[in-house]
Amino acid sequence: MTETSEALVAHLESLGVEYVFGYPGGRVIELFDALPETDVDVVRPRDEREASVMAEMYGRLTQRPGVLAGQGPWIGSLGAIGQMEARLSSSPMVVLTEASERGDYSTLAPYQQARGDYGGLNLPKILDGVTKEHWFPRSPTETLRSVQLAFKHATAGRPGPTAVILDGTAITEEVPEDPVPPVWDADEQVRNWDAAPTDGDVTTAARALADADRPVIVSGNGVHAAQAYDELRAAAAAYGAPVVTSYLGKSTIPETHDLAAGVIGSFGHEGANRVVSDADALLVVGCRLNPMDTNWQAPSFVRPDEQTIVHADVDTRNAGWVYPADVGLIGDASESLRALANACGREGVAVGGDGWARERAATARESFSAPACESDASPIKPQRAVKEIEAVVDEETIVTADSGNNRFWLLNYLQTPGVRTYFGSGGVGGMGWATPAAVSAAITTDRDVIGVAGDGGFAMTMTNVEVAVEQGVAPTFVVLNDTSLGMVRQMQAAEGDIAGVEFHDTDFVTVAAGFGADGIRATTPEELATALRDAKANDVPTVVDVRIDREVEMADRLRSSFYEEVGGLHE
Repeated sequence: MTETSEALVAHLESLGVEYVFGYPGGRVIELFDALPETDVDVVRPRDEREASVMAEMYGRLTQRPGVLAGQGPWIGSLGAIGQMEARLSSSPMVVLTEASERGDYSTLAPYQQARGDYGGLNLPKILDGVTKEHWFPRSPTETLRSVQLAFKHATAGRPGPTAVILDGTAITEEVPEDPVPPVWDADEQVRNWDAAPTDGDVTTAARALADADRPVIVSGNGVHAAQAYDELRAAAAAYGAPVVTSYLGKSTIPETHDLAAGVIGSFGHEGANRVVSDADALLVVGCRLNPMDTNWQAPSFVRPDEQTIVHADVDTRNAGWVYPADVGLIGDASESLRALANACGREGVAVGGDGWARERAATARESFSAPACESDASPIKPQRAVKEIEAVVDEETIVTADSGNNRFWLLNYLQTPGVRTYFGSGGVGGMGWATPAAVSAAITTDRDVIGVAGDGGFAMTMTNVEVAVEQGVAPTFVVLNDTSLGMVRQMQAAEGDIAGVEFHDTDFVTVAAGFGADGIRATTPEELATALRDAKANDVPTVVDVRIDREVEMADRLRSSFYEEVGGLHE
């Protein structure tokens, strides 16, 4: 006979799980006990928040579920950060947690009890608010089937987080020899199939794009989720369409590509926004068109009464959600884009050259630079700091971006040369995301990784530098340091308007040394360039503390003209 915890871990191994990100406690201790006998590696950061972000990043990067494990009360609180990001950024994740029950004492509200009984915490209700689906099995058979279903639903349709709450004997009892209902083979039970749009919708969409004089593609995070990079470029070339991206869609096309036109949105590229406004047909792929993407629906940006809109999404609810769509293509982004590319050239579907598209995209890409990108001033202009980062980024380098001003400087001035290389906290937008995300990417790939954060966000999760040291990986951590909560500080209408925005000037170089990493402070562009080159060649993690000019206001420099139409800052 096999204990349920052992059978569960065997399921993880058979499903090809490489890593479990988590923190031992409660009933998941049984899982952690069984993992050393398998090929599954445990990555244990300093707390559940960091583990949740690492699992989310693994899922976003690989499109295989990142596994998060930990004790219920902390998975439902600290660990909610990564789960919320996974839910809104469509990252597959499986959460294995527990209810901290105490056998027959659970109805008496023992310490940490989280089943939801009177006197205790209600973990199922918490997880119901942040996951796609969750299960609370009551027997060994239900536990194993729940784990299988969690993996299936994490990748079905629009990816996202799922959770299994382990409870008492449902994890400690032995698995029956012939359970009823049966527990099927894990590989077969978790299988999913890609959805594809109908032939009729593809033909209608293809003709609409072919008939357009100025077709434009808006590429979103769904292209990352489907890893439909080749299909995106094929469709763009077929219809002679420039490609703009949403923030979460950044790096779905190399931003150096002839048809790449930048990132749209209220703090996006002016050139990219102009491309969308000038279009007579829009192919929106894997993008929900949220208010940040659409300049808060500025009237002159997207105009459904004047522009033909083809909306491709894996979820039928998202097609035509924000703007009425003329045609909806419901299916996996790779299937929709491939079908559109193949339809081009058929009878009744033909297009001219793409000279307009390439010329228009080239003009739009001018927004990737600004005079401040060449500034030699000290403190360093944030625009110049990003260009120094860009100088050490190649087609394989992964960049993770935090929330706050830093992500908008990166969005605008980091021109990514490869696909699937830029990832930001853009779902729920939690601070502290970039550092554990960078460590996760470094652990799970063999690529160079640069994590970029402000000093506020970096300090939240800087203990992950120690995790990088322990794991033997060497990402570079760039801290754009203005000794403040910069984005909030710059929103002040008057001096002293907002409390709590100034930080003590922390010595991150000394902090890095305390974790066993290297630290470098850069106060000039030349020092930063040298520090980044040295960090890339280093075999231990390096923290680069970059002293940026705190007086350069992000919103004033980057707010789009369309955003001005609706009155500016809505955050």
